[in-house]
Amino acid sequence: MDEATVVHDHDEHWMRHALALAERAEREFNEIPVGAVLVGGDGQILGEGWNLNIADHDPSAHAEIVAMRRGGKRLANHRLLGSTLYVTLEPCAMCAMAIVHARVARLVYAASDPKTGACGSVFNLLGDARHNHRVDIHGGVLALEASHRLTNYFRAKRGKPLLTLQPPAG
Repeated sequence: MDEATVVHDHDEHWMRHALALAERAEREFNEIPVGAVLVGGDGQILGEGWNLNIADHDPSAHAEIVAMRRGGKRLANHRLLGSTLYVTLEPCAMCAMAIVHARVARLVYAASDPKTGACGSVFNLLGDARHNHRVDIHGGVLALEASHRLTNYFRAKRGKPLLTLQPPAG
């Protein structure tokens, strides 16, 4: 198994943190519930964020971008070398390219995005061999929880009944 497919012991821990940020985005800002946490190679939080594009009237204020901006400020560097970005939804093209440009070492995401996912679902921008930086990717960590929150957010917006989270059979 290569590094790109390894789930580290702490991945679930940090993804739960990102899920809590997603919940905060919805509860406090009525934003699409996506959360992200950027963790340095030493295991310390460099930056965290949640979607703020609606609240800030900023189309670039996705959770990943917010977390990376905060991490860059904390490090006083636009390069986020050795870091891992945890996000509750597969990044879009904008976020994927920001991840490459920031030199993030590893991306761990929860739910795949079949409409705009750019890390393997619709596009695979991070896997393009023409880039001068490679990002190890692992998707699907706590995907059920993240997908459920996103589905219910949009169901509520459309006035549809919310779904209950059903654990996988087996």
